[in-house]
Amino acid sequence: MDLKQIESFVRVAELGSFTRAATALGMAQPLLSRHVRQLEVELHQTFLLRNGRGVSLTEAGQVLLEHGRGILHQVALAREELGSVRGALAGHVSIGLPPSLSKLIAVPLTKAFRASLPQAQLTLTEGFSVPMVEGLRAGRMDIALLYNPAPAPDLEISVLHEEALVLISAKGTPATPKKSITLAAVAALPLIVPSRPNAFRILIDSEMMRIGCKPIITLEIDGLNAILDLVKEGMGHAVLPAYTLRNFASPHPFATRQIVTPQLLSQLTLVGSARRPTTETHQEAIRIVRKVVLRAIQN
Repeated sequence: MDLKQIESFVRVAELGSFTRAATALGMAQPLLSRHVRQLEVELHQTFLLRNGRGVSLTEAGQVLLEHGRGILHQVALAREELGSVRGALAGHVSIGLPPSLSKLIAVPLTKAFRASLPQAQLTLTEGFSVPMVEGLRAGRMDIALLYNPAPAPDLEISVLHEEALVLISAKGTPATPKKSITLAAVAALPLIVPSRPNAFRILIDSEMMRIGCKPIITLEIDGLNAILDLVKEGMGHAVLPAYTLRNFASPHPFATRQIVTPQLLSQLTLVGSARRPTTETHQEAIRIVRKVVLRAIQN
């Protein structure tokens, strides 16, 4: 195997077409096809199935795609570290963001990154915890913001912020007028929640189970804005950090109440791989992420 073969295969697999991949790589299509074929011959596997609409991946192709992306990412990191020896903070940084924060910080994070690291390339990926942890382990992602991740020896986890989840309702919804509500009382309300393994959902379920309650789940929605839209229409209540309302241009249609006895405390953490070295560019990116996130959620 060589890097050209791996890069050729990954680009064909991602674009689903030899023609599109050849254009993207600036390479003649016969040469691209030869690279992929040499890879298949050398590894004694068929990675791509040709069809009238392009190509699809075999099971072996799926495995190689995951490894190939990781290999290319590691090569990029090596080039970046060599570049930093010359004093240039360049290279590529891939950052994973949870949906509850993505809309809130994507723009200020990008602006801060460009101002501090003008020679570096930034990739932002929105996703849930499980695929982002897989991305960190496979080398496809450098940094991820995760809620309540499970400790693991191959992950470096630092807590950025701890926040209590609140009950979010539509204004005017018949409910207690008090500013707080017990978790047991929340369990008696119709809730609109993300599906498992969302970190907030796991926290809600586990804490209610601990006090002998079971939530009434009206709807499972894996989309923050969709959840809040439905809450605004009076379809149910949400249990989320209060700062998620800043995703809305106007938070006025909502009422929030503190959840007590017990509180639902959620930790927002910055997570990276413990198995790969951190470059100077990554260290600066981590500093930027910390600053932008804390400014966004504490204002």
